[in-house]
Amino acid sequence: MHENLAVCAELCAAAASRGAKLVVLPENFAFMGPDSERQNHAELLGDQEAPIQRALSSLARRHAVFLVGGGMPERGENAERPFNTAVVFDPTGTLVGSYRKIHLFDVDLSDGTTLRESATTTAGTEPVLIRIGDFGVGLSICYDLRFPELYRALGRLGAEVLLAPSAFTLHTGKDHWHVLLRARAVESQCYVVAAAQWGKHPLGRTTYGHALIADPWGTVIAECSDGRGFALGTIEAGRLASVRASLPSLEHRKL
Repeated sequence: MHENLAVCAELCAAAASRGAKLVVLPENFAFMGPDSERQNHAELLGDQEAPIQRALSSLARRHAVFLVGGGMPERGENAERPFNTAVVFDPTGTLVGSYRKIHLFDVDLSDGTTLRESATTTAGTEPVLIRIGDFGVGLSICYDLRFPELYRALGRLGAEVLLAPSAFTLHTGKDHWHVLLRARAVESQCYVVAAAQWGKHPLGRTTYGHALIADPWGTVIAECSDGRGFALGTIEAGRLASVRASLPSLEHRKL
């Protein structure tokens, strides 16, 4: 975990040096080991001395950025099944928001991979919107991407930017990652910011990577190649307003 947090610190510093004001880390940014060990790293939300939250708070304060930890184990009532929780720290290092992943990844893939997130994780129940600067920001995590009703709910709450930190498998990511992210951007007329795990992990799991930012027209304005790195783009209020004015689909909803 400490090695992972050191890489997060390195990339956060690099992004901040390039002018980033919002930094998003992927799902499982601190721990991507066996699911059976997640409970050993679970933290009580708001515990300023817990190692993951302490590290994120320090980074946000040091670099004066909003910092989103895209999915970490949060201790709940069921100690054996912590929540998968995205946490948001403001530039003072204060925890200002959190979201518990609603849709859990239980699948048997054709490549032989079997994943049962629900066996070690408790699902959240509520969509979450926070304010970051002048924008309404909707929170989600990875598998949530396949459920557009969540993003409709976030839109009704006032979302203008959608965060989708992920650890998409290589098998699904190569075919669905770009399609799903661009679809969420187009149908919601929002910016989509999607941090992503890349590489090989314990138990033979391989993730697709290609962290990206899409604008409200569905155009990818920044994307990582294979390997470690970050995507940097600008969220423009004018672009958001222009897209929504030229194609007012959000005003035409009937259901």
